[in-house]
Amino acid sequence: METSSKRVDTALLIMDIQPATMQMLDGPAGAAPLVSALQRAIGAARAAAIPVIYVIVGFRKGFPEVGPFNKGFSALTRGAGFPGLENPEVDAVVAPRPGDIVVTKRRVSAFAGSDLEVILRARRIDHLVLTGIATSGVVLSTLREAADRDYGLTVISDACADRDAEVHSVLLGKVFPRQADVLTAAEWAAALGK
Repeated sequence: METSSKRVDTALLIMDIQPATMQMLDGPAGAAPLVSALQRAIGAARAAAIPVIYVIVGFRKGFPEVGPFNKGFSALTRGAGFPGLENPEVDAVVAPRPGDIVVTKRRVSAFAGSDLEVILRARRIDHLVLTGIATSGVVLSTLREAADRDYGLTVISDACADRDAEVHSVLLGKVFPRQADVLTAAEWAAALGK
């Protein structure tokens, strides 16, 4: 199977895999399939010399980037929400290696409030392979914005997770295929090996 994801101008994005978001998956047992798929995708990318870019959500102390009308993030300014967003880090299960790039974003999309676009353009990357938590959050928002910016797209289905299994399924089965190739980590790794 030849896919558009087998390119030298591709980057693998590991998005919002942080201690705070991993808690959404009902403990280590719930996260195990996701972690396995992420590790397989990262290994395949490294073997193919594809850059691995980690995207995390984070804010300055006191959340000055969050306005009162932002329904999704305004709870943070009232002391509610996820801990660890003032000092964000990638979860240790997929820790970056020296030379990997970590991008901090300020909203849901990987592009919002980050320098991701600058990094991608500097490296002449025009195809993104998306993974992350949540399928209905960072993956959906990044896919839509990347498509509008004319990036080629692949979504690694088993390297995405969401609290809502039905929404996850609809996005991967009906919505994402309109703008991206949707493959499992094993399928993507096999395509890279051709």
